[in-house]
Amino acid sequence: MADLFEALSAPARRAILDELRERDGQTLFELCTRLAMKHDLALTRQAISQHLDVLESVGLLTTKRESRYKYHFLNTSPLQAIVDRWLTPKGKDEVS
Repeated sequence: MADLFEALSAPARRAILDELRERDGQTLFELCTRLAMKHDLALTRQAISQHLDVLESVGLLTTKRESRYKYHFLNTSPLQAIVDRWLTPKGKDEVS
């Protein structure tokens, strides 16, 4: 879980996740454009690619290659561990 929190700690990675939540299945070029225009993030394609690698390594995104394009998709299932740990009630005897 520590890796997941580390991945979420960078504002650029959170912006990438926001963009994928808004429009899933984007290429690196599309993400770079949207991050520059909507979030005023002037990162290089290489920097964004490295952020994508971190997010993929913790399972927060998946990729699909079609010919020469690589599409990135949001995967929220790793966040379920956080929900289960702190947000899901454990039983009736739990103190609020």
